[in-house]
Amino acid sequence: MMYIKFNKVVIMTDKELESIRKKRLKELQKRIIPKVQKTTTNIDSKEVLGRIFKGRAQEVFNASASQFPHETEKIKKLLIKLALERKISEISGEQLFALLRQVGLPIKLNTSINYYGKGKTKSLSEKFKESMS
Repeated sequence: MMYIKFNKVVIMTDKELESIRKKRLKELQKRIIPKVQKTTTNIDSKEVLGRIFKGRAQEVFNASASQFPHETEKIKKLLIKLALERKISEISGEQLFALLRQVGLPIKLNTSINYYGKGKTKSLSEKFKESMS
């Protein structure tokens, strides 16, 4: 191959061109890799999840983490990856609960039903006890 460089004719073989390309590629990789590693190590997982969790998602996630720690860790990494790639922007508690159920994690949440009447808040069991007496 023939290239003109500063009004000079330079003749290079394909092997020489390939070696130059490889050398440049290595230099670029040396510059880019530290930058990528810095950005990935500075990521705070709680902050990223806090940005995408809406409603009761944090409560559902905490219940999942206490009941299924290993599986939840894998899901956590996946959620962070998707959030950083901007493939998901938010997830509600109901959506997270459904997702966990779909992947086979039967999360149990503490739930209570409260009754508000006559200016007082009572649990549903208390209300039934009163009505039975």
